[in-house]
Amino acid sequence: MSQLQQVRYTYVDLEAFPQGDGKRYEIIDGELLVTPSPNVRHQAVLRELVWAVESHLREHPLGTLFFAPLDVVFADDSVVEPDLLYISKARAERMTKKNIQGAPDLVVEVLSESTRRTDEVRKRKLFERYDVLEYWIVDPELETVKVFRRKEARFERVAELSLESLDALTTPLLPGFELPLGRIFG
Repeated sequence: MSQLQQVRYTYVDLEAFPQGDGKRYEIIDGELLVTPSPNVRHQAVLRELVWAVESHLREHPLGTLFFAPLDVVFADDSVVEPDLLYISKARAERMTKKNIQGAPDLVVEVLSESTRRTDEVRKRKLFERYDVLEYWIVDPELETVKVFRRKEARFERVAELSLESLDALTTPLLPGFELPLGRIFG
């Protein structure tokens, strides 16, 4: 009786996949994840986040903001393309010409129907394991933002913000930054 061997993908494999086909190719613990391009609502929410954080960083040059597609290489078998990521000047050496090598300070994922479970469970665990300092899960459908912040070796959910409650997003990683959820989901 033969057993099927499960393929464990690596970054080399990932680089061989097609570029520009509108799909996102990522690997977590050697497993290939392929998701379709995001919808219009996803992109509109992401645009508002990029604009707000980038505007803050132009006034307070604390680090650099990036958005997908850009590979974040945690390990040879764990490479993802977060929707948005921030790297402080203290972690600037992680930026290479090709990708990010290691954990960003902040990672943001905007949920889509096809990525909800991966973003909320698998990626959260991955980011926690590899020393991401803060993780935002932005849900356009529920108009909420879950904020996870590193406390020692683990993430702690420090906030669940909602448009309905007129909450504003803040973070100690970007002193003075405040973004009302009405601007994200409006």
